[in-house]
Amino acid sequence: MTDPLILTVAPNGAYKQAADHPALPLTVEALARTARACLDAGAAMLHMHIRRPDGSHSLDVEGYREALRVVERAVGREMVLQVTSEAAGVYAAPAQIATVRALRPEAVSVGLREVDQPEVGEAGLAEFFGWLARERVMAQVILYDVADLRRWQALRAAGVVPEAPWFLLFVLGRYTAGQVSDPRALVPFLAAHEGGGEPWAICAFGAAEHDCATAAAALGGHVRVGFENNLLLRDGSRAPDNAALVRQAGEAAAVLGRPLATACQVRERFYG
Repeated sequence: MTDPLILTVAPNGAYKQAADHPALPLTVEALARTARACLDAGAAMLHMHIRRPDGSHSLDVEGYREALRVVERAVGREMVLQVTSEAAGVYAAPAQIATVRALRPEAVSVGLREVDQPEVGEAGLAEFFGWLARERVMAQVILYDVADLRRWQALRAAGVVPEAPWFLLFVLGRYTAGQVSDPRALVPFLAAHEGGGEPWAICAFGAAEHDCATAAAALGGHVRVGFENNLLLRDGSRAPDNAALVRQAGEAAAVLGRPLATACQVRERFYG
């Protein structure tokens, strides 16, 4: 059976504001409406950021709890709700970890280089990743380059990170000029990941996001799209909303013979 493609939408991120796009969801109510539209378009997972009233990035636990409640009311159990632990230049690693532990979400994304800091140390990493595994939190580990991937592999080999159903996210183009991505940036990741057992996904920047998503789908990976990293359709025109980017990625998956995963299938894959 063809591996169902896990299509995640990242609808807002930590930085963009209403001036960047009028359909950018900044309130929990707008996030809930966007989640429903993206679910209907084919997304099984929502990568969630929340904002303060002034639009700035927040990892507030109570704010997250309220957002999760409102979004779940809109989508029920039909979407996996993945919270971010991103620092965004605001939070230090211990605070990021503390937020995740206090919230104990169903799913979380963790930037390896953000938590792999001297103030945490390998003992702290072992405690945190061990806790994620024990608590059965669906953890996606964000890797910005091959050096990050090698570091992850070293932590796994040393036993700092325990055996668990981890999910990797390869970021294509994060540190290139203008944050423009290229599908060929996936090649070094795949070469370094050869023989690695963890499933992987990509995210990318700019209008090439769609080309990168198509390449990942063709090569057996999974996909994250959305306004966090890109506001453009594959033809370079402005996307009307996040759901349009989701539909576009789903159409490419269909051409490749990759059915879209449901939230139930995602949950079964990672923690049964």
